Amino acid sequence: MLENLPDALGHALRHRRAGLDGLAFHHTGLRSGMAALDVRSLAFADHAPIPALYTADGEGLSPPLQWTGVPANAASLVLIVEDADAPTPKPLVHAIVVGLPPEDGALAEGALNQPPPQDGELRLGRNSYLFARWLPPDPPPGHGAHRYAFQLFALDAGADFGDTPGREAVLEAVQEHGLASGMLIGTYTRRDGSIRQDDALPLAAGPLVR
Repeated sequence: MLENLPDALGHALRHRRAGLDGLAFHHTGLRSGMAALDVRSLAFADHAPIPALYTADGEGLSPPLQWTGVPANAASLVLIVEDADAPTPKPLVHAIVVGLPPEDGALAEGALNQPPPQDGELRLGRNSYLFARWLPPDPPPGHGAHRYAFQLFALDAGADFGDTPGREAVLEAVQEHGLASGMLIGTYTRRDGSIRQDDALPLAAGPLVR
């Protein structure tokens, strides 16, 4: 979607970025003295490049994820994926998933591209474009490397969500009912109209609605 933006625009916004401090992970109060979830992917290592297959330059599949360390008293898990380098006041939300089973588990490759199972509790919330679906990494050309944070939270039994919760609803639920948190960061760069994975991290871009 953003691959056709002029390179000059990406360069002009290169130092305009939401920043890691704006991530949901840093606004939940769970980092100090709380349990930690170990979030990983078979597709990329922490702070390593995300393969193009999982971006808007490839198939746009959601990457496979695995996690361990869920507390025994957790009732459900919430996943929120954000672009810390979007040129917006807050990180750009790429996906929200609520109702994940309360145990060590995984999401298969492409799981967020498919409708949730009819008999399950998995539900997709709204991304920053207000759609209940996975938004693959899609940084503007010339804007430099973007950091995509896959943030997972374990919640107790009191959390409740509407049909398609947004970022604020997730933050509120985690602040009130959070038991543990974990985060995996992958990077992706689209530079001057071509795919580049090896740029040094500068600062970033992305659009739009919240």
